[in-house]
Amino acid sequence: MIETLRWTAAGVEMIDQTRLPHVEEFVLCRNYQEVARAIRDMIIRGAPAIGVAAAMGVALGAAQAADENFDGQFLTICDTLAATRPTAVNLFWGIERMKRLRASLADQPLATVRQRLIAEAQLVHEEDIAINRQIGAHGAPLVPDGKTVLTHCNAGALATAGYGTALGVIRAAVEAGKSIDVFADETRPFLQGSRLTVWELQKDGINTTLITDNMAGHFLRSGRIGCVVVGADRIAANGDVANKIGTYGVAVLARENNVPFYVAAPLSTLDLSIPDGDHIPIEERPATEVTAMFGHPVAPAGTQVRNPAFDVTPNRYVTAIITERGVARAPFTEQLRKLVEGN
Repeated sequence: MIETLRWTAAGVEMIDQTRLPHVEEFVLCRNYQEVARAIRDMIIRGAPAIGVAAAMGVALGAAQAADENFDGQFLTICDTLAATRPTAVNLFWGIERMKRLRASLADQPLATVRQRLIAEAQLVHEEDIAINRQIGAHGAPLVPDGKTVLTHCNAGALATAGYGTALGVIRAAVEAGKSIDVFADETRPFLQGSRLTVWELQKDGINTTLITDNMAGHFLRSGRIGCVVVGADRIAANGDVANKIGTYGVAVLARENNVPFYVAAPLSTLDLSIPDGDHIPIEERPATEVTAMFGHPVAPAGTQVRNPAFDVTPNRYVTAIITERGVARAPFTEQLRKLVEGN
């Protein structure tokens, strides 16, 4: 299984996703500032993965913080990591989990606090892999045998601590003996589909075909696609889903062609504090991601650009949301809350 990131005595190691698929290289983040930079620069990306990275960044910062004004430094560490990317709620979930642990250890020596924070970050990592496998187990029965699965962006091992959410469903379906193949949207402008999803699935020996984003409608209409499975960066209380830009268009096309559209995500991606997708902040990425491809200009100098990294798919286009505790269907407000509460 692809190892996205790991805790080491020297710092947090993570595979540099900006260099894939041609260079497989791990980078070492020696302090929390370098972890924050790795999240911001998309060396590591994917909602669950940056949640794990944030927890590890907090632990790393706490391990290196001086005893004097420890709690002031701790808050600075958390705030720095929280300021990296605004849309994926897992980032804030990971930080808040570490804050709660620190608060619970208020009467403990700082040496104990540091040890417990490191152990918690490692636990977040281990739990994420187990959660992804549970998502896969719940999602595999939904994948039609003998058909093609369409996915957008990368919601695989690289977007998590391991195994993946959307690609975890695909992996679990293959492990269950289903005969399926995958169509991967290239996912402009950062090309997570062509660079990362195809690379991952090729590593697993899963038959994968790369298509450009504007080919999705053609193939959804063809009858070949049995279902669409994507990940999520934040899911509102009503089931509106924020995911990589272009997801909304795929969902509309899937509905038009009667193809089920599934979202695979851990419960940590749910944000029940917001009623709908209109309240999800959408990150705007640098214009150079659109005007150039890996340093090569593809647009005239001075071109005006909009580059939202995510869009919101209204819940009416979502067939089901697959979580580690089961599958939610409409009405999502009721079903998602029941899953969170364990009912």
